[in-house]
Amino acid sequence: MFLQGKYAAVTGAASGIGYASAKAMLNAGAKVVFIDKDAHKLSQIQQKLGEQCLTLVADLLDRQQCADLTNNLLKLVPHIDIFHANAGLYLGGDLIDAELDAIDRMLELNINVVMKNIRSILPQMIARGAGDIVVTSSLAAHYPTPWEPVYASSKWAVDCFVQTTRRQVFKHGIRVGAISPGPVVTGLLKDWPEDKLEEQRALGGLIEPDEIAEVILFALSRPRHITLRDVIVMPSHFDL
Repeated sequence: MFLQGKYAAVTGAASGIGYASAKAMLNAGAKVVFIDKDAHKLSQIQQKLGEQCLTLVADLLDRQQCADLTNNLLKLVPHIDIFHANAGLYLGGDLIDAELDAIDRMLELNINVVMKNIRSILPQMIARGAGDIVVTSSLAAHYPTPWEPVYASSKWAVDCFVQTTRRQVFKHGIRVGAISPGPVVTGLLKDWPEDKLEEQRALGGLIEPDEIAEVILFALSRPRHITLRDVIVMPSHFDL
């Protein structure tokens, strides 16, 4: 319960890494705002997890809803101690086959929304002289993955943003770090056949969202003078 008395917010929290992260922080004592565009899933989550779980319906690809995020969060909680910028999209395959609108949506959510959300969260953290920001990046941010040039490029951009922003705000007592997982069993793998998923699990080729959440809690639990800026988490059975 090392997060007792803390307030956290997680984007893309209705499923996958976002849900696992938000639930883990809640179980560690924090009051957590689950942010997602899926109102139905958020309602189910709130009923399941109880009063420590708060929810905020927001489509972050809507520019006004994105701009209003921090103000709407501060209507639910007095401040934000921990912000996990997790929401993102995936686009793989050959660049020549990618639809232009799909490229725009992915870059907007994976890069611009992350920057805007953190920009809007920072003032109240700076005013208090403390805060933690976690960004979901990817193993693709550290390796030029040939089968996902658009997605990998978005994560390289996010990784640079994390490193540069951290250097601007550490003087305010704010830690900024990224978690970079390899293949995680989330909606990104929804097209995989079940037998393929089970085969890769048995080989140790996949990571579960809860395992990523455990790493995030580890980073948050370090003494305040220690920042885990880049944490790469890959399956043991992964040829890279």
